Amino acid sequence: MRIVVSAGPTREFVDPVRFLSNRSSGKMGYAVAQAAVEAGHETVLVSGPVSIPAPRGLAAFVPVVSARDMLAALRKAVKGADALVMAAAVADFRPARACRRKIHKGEMPGAIALKPNPDILAALSRGKGRRVFVGFAAETERAEAGAAAKLRRKKLDLIVANDVTRPGAGFEVDTNIATFVRPDGSTETLPLMSKAELARKIVAQVEALAGV
Repeated sequence: MRIVVSAGPTREFVDPVRFLSNRSSGKMGYAVAQAAVEAGHETVLVSGPVSIPAPRGLAAFVPVVSARDMLAALRKAVKGADALVMAAAVADFRPARACRRKIHKGEMPGAIALKPNPDILAALSRGKGRRVFVGFAAETERAEAGAAAKLRRKKLDLIVANDVTRPGAGFEVDTNIATFVRPDGSTETLPLMSKAELARKIVAQVEALAGV
């Protein structure tokens, strides 16, 4: 199979020095890409800025910065692909206007006007066809309910939900606690495990959904 994986955060610049982002380290997405390579799949990794090395054996590695960069890269990458695993933590908003020079302390406005970023999965799902699309839902409460709503709204085949407030399941760690949520309403709650092990389970789910 040809599997596209997105990973890491995006950065939305306020000025050349400052940006809006989130705590994603990219570890989960990179683990999925590594597991896909190890399973023998042609794997493309589209990644926001992270500090970890890309897995060996990728068919392509595409670095991006902003949400709009990621959408453009994924539109190209999913052409001819069999599956997309959207593990990236895309910033929901960006500054309505980015300053081309550094804003000095005395010039900083009391509020920064924001505008919504494109919903990447929703945009890509419109041309999904028979491809397998997997999403992630990082929540701080009612993780399964939030994930189920996201799955329906974005027409996904599977969503991986986790409560990032639980010890061992948050950002920048090597473990995770996840629940698979499916379109038929069924769920599968997994125990604490390494992100590498969870990644292998996700790839196995993609294979099963694709009939491989």
